[in-house]
Amino acid sequence: MVIDMKKIVSILLVLTLMLSILAGCGKDMDSNTLNQSQDGTSSTATPVEVDFSKTDADMFTERDNETEYDESKAVAIKLNGTTATASSDSVKISGSKITITEEATYVVSGELTDGMIIVDTPDTAKLQIVLNDANITSKTSAALYILEADKVFLTLADGTTNKLSGGSSFTAIDNNNIDGALFAKQDLTLNGTGSLTVTSPAGYGVVCKDDLVITGGTYTVNSASHGLDANDSVRITNATLNIDAGKDAIHAENTDDTSLGFVYISSGTIKAEAEGDGIAAGAYMQIADGTIELLVGGGSENGSKEHSDNFGGFMGGGHGGGRPSEMRPNDTGNNTTTTDENSTSMKGLKATNSLLISGGNFNINSADDSVHSDVSVIINGGTFTIASGDDAIHAEDTLTVTAGKIHISESYEGLEALHIDIQDGDIKLKASDDGLNAAGGTDQSGTTGGRDGMFGGGGKTGGMGDHGGMSSNSNGSIKISGGTLYINSSGDGLDANGTLEISGGYTTVVGPTQGDTATLDYDKSATITGGTFIGTGAQGMAQTFSDSEQGVIAISVGNQSAGTKIVLKDKSEKTIIEHSPELNFAVVILSSPDIKKGETYTVTVGSESGEFEAN
Repeated sequence: MVIDMKKIVSILLVLTLMLSILAGCGKDMDSNTLNQSQDGTSSTATPVEVDFSKTDADMFTERDNETEYDESKAVAIKLNGTTATASSDSVKISGSKITITEEATYVVSGELTDGMIIVDTPDTAKLQIVLNDANITSKTSAALYILEADKVFLTLADGTTNKLSGGSSFTAIDNNNIDGALFAKQDLTLNGTGSLTVTSPAGYGVVCKDDLVITGGTYTVNSASHGLDANDSVRITNATLNIDAGKDAIHAENTDDTSLGFVYISSGTIKAEAEGDGIAAGAYMQIADGTIELLVGGGSENGSKEHSDNFGGFMGGGHGGGRPSEMRPNDTGNNTTTTDENSTSMKGLKATNSLLISGGNFNINSADDSVHSDVSVIINGGTFTIASGDDAIHAEDTLTVTAGKIHISESYEGLEALHIDIQDGDIKLKASDDGLNAAGGTDQSGTTGGRDGMFGGGGKTGGMGDHGGMSSNSNGSIKISGGTLYINSSGDGLDANGTLEISGGYTTVVGPTQGDTATLDYDKSATITGGTFIGTGAQGMAQTFSDSEQGVIAISVGNQSAGTKIVLKDKSEKTIIEHSPELNFAVVILSSPDIKKGETYTVTVGSESGEFEAN
């Protein structure tokens, strides 16, 4: 094959030339604003130690799982429209108000059209209520009200269909603010193998002021407010829940003790549609397994559709100015998505403290972040299908992935945290802005620092050869030590407001050619000591690795169409890398353990080839 070297040089610039060009993306930083919110306060959450070693044995008692009962020894309560009869004087009946006063097992059947069952026993009493085809409606209060007891076990008899319904309003009957169709001031366990439908058109579905435990049964909850709401915890195993909520589907929060208000899920199936959050924990969240499907805030289509196509627009073609300050989806510039008391949080899984997922199947479609923690997110397994109107997975401090399969079909930013640590797993994501973003600050996508801080804020306007001085004190980090990572981003592929380290795994970044985007964007350093990296994208703001232990080839290839094949071969004609980017590209960055520094390799892009020395 006859090679036109002049043509090749015009298309493929050798590494040494690219190093000077790629290094030209200087970063002027306003270090005084890094990791601060717009009101000047610190916005990075302080990590709080959480004991994630707890298992079902710690979370559920033997009696939580006990559903058997001796009907011959149980108290029978038969509902008959406007009143009821009972087989024991431990049940007080006054018209349509039925009050349970002693510890025992109670079997409830029949229908109450406008009344309620009240549990008012000594505070040491542990009692079981068995719903056996019971249908209770209260037009002005809770259908079942647990006022006083130590703990109540609500069992759904096998093969039965049961209903608890509230009305269009709640009228006070004592000093407690009863606002749920099932309202418990004490610990409550739901179990059994039957089904229960809870309907609350004016308030909450199930409210528990202590621990809400669900160990079996099938539940359908329709509520104007939270579907399940508990003060101390929500603990779920081996149950099926279908929830349609006007606020959060499942909500746990204790305003007096921040160690409480946690969510623990070890198995079961949860399908929920919520106008607020899907599952929200005021403390931590731990999910070991289960199938969870969430449609939150109407889904990702209700998130703001900002993306990097709107950026660029360089003033006069230079590098200074021209880019507006980045703004988060659903953000007015004052973090109203997360801090405005009048706004609605519409996240899939949300924890104020850390969030651990060890396994399970997740299908989350959310207007806001799909998985969110104000501290840290740890993913040790599971299969995820995510569409997000904001970040797919967001942690204020650290995001760690050690295993799992994560498929993100839509997001503003794919993975965002101050520190991102990818150790293993299979991750495929599509982002309208950055693929991975290591940024300080509260859910702000690094609006200060890095190149983000340079544009639109009077930063340096030098050309590509003007490094501008690395004055950043950014403390964000991205570490990739294993796994398979595929990124399709309309913004930066890997954006580290601090440092980037790749020591293993197989990472592919497909970026656009428009706007002020880059395959790699970092403030301090980007090192590669192991693994395979394939990156394509725009040339204008491009950077390559600042240091490497294995060979790196970074070349400009002119304007190439999506699908153009890239092939890297060694001297023996062995193919080391072969890749066809799904977006147009102008820059190629390649690194692999099979690429040795100082050796020459042949790079073919489409029909053009050239030899290049790895740096």
